[in-house]
Amino acid sequence: MAEYIIQKSTLDFLKRLAANNDRDWFNEHKAQYEKAKGNAETFIDALIAKMNVHDQLETPSGKKSLFRIYNDVRFAKNKAPYNPRFAGNLKRSKPLLRGGYYIRIKPGESRVVCGFMFPNADDLKRIREDIAGNYSEWKRLLKTKSIAQNFGVMQGEQVKTAPKGFASNDPAIELLRYKQFWFERKFTDREVLADDFLNQVNATYKAIRPFFDYMSELLTTDSNGVSLY
Repeated sequence: MAEYIIQKSTLDFLKRLAANNDRDWFNEHKAQYEKAKGNAETFIDALIAKMNVHDQLETPSGKKSLFRIYNDVRFAKNKAPYNPRFAGNLKRSKPLLRGGYYIRIKPGESRVVCGFMFPNADDLKRIREDIAGNYSEWKRLLKTKSIAQNFGVMQGEQVKTAPKGFASNDPAIELLRYKQFWFERKFTDREVLADDFLNQVNATYKAIRPFFDYMSELLTTDSNGVSLY
C-alpha cells in the first residue's frame, strides 16, 4: 500500500517550492518535482480505481486529472511562476451523471471538493425552479447525515438579491440565491500523510451521492420527469 499514500517528501517539496518560487530553483530540483508529481498521480490512480466501484468517472488517470503546476502569469498580479500544490478534477460520466470532484494537496491547505462549480445557464434555471417547487425536499436533502457529517453546509457564490424570475420573498430565497452548489472538506497535513488518507477521500466523495443522485435525475429529465437522453 506504500505507493498509495502521499509521501512526506511530496509535501516537503511543495513547502520548499513555496519558499523558493523561481525558475532557477525549480530547474535545479526538477528530479524532486517529478518524484512528487509521480506520487500524486499514483495516488489519484488508486483513488479513481476505488471510486469506480461506486461511481463512474470519465477521468482515466491521475496524469489526466492533475492541473499544471505552472502559473499563467501573463495577466496575473502574482507573478510567481509556480503554484505549489498538486490539484486535479475527477469528472463523472456525462450526460447522465452530473457533478464533479476536485482534490488539492497543499501543505496546510489540502481539501476535497465536490458539487457544481459553474453550472450552465439552463442547468442553473432548472435547479432554481426545482428549489422553488421542492423547497422542503431540498432542506431535507442538505441535512442528509452523510452530507452534514462530512461537509457541514453547502457552499458557493450567491447573487445579492433575488435571481431573475424569482420573488425576493420566496420562502426558498436563501437557496435560490446560490449560483454554485459545492461541498468541501479540509484535511490536515497529518491526515494527508496517514495510511488511510486514500480511504478517507474515497469515503468523503461517496458521502455526496445522495445530492449527486438527486441532481443527476433532475438535470437529465424535463419538468414532467421525462428523460432528456
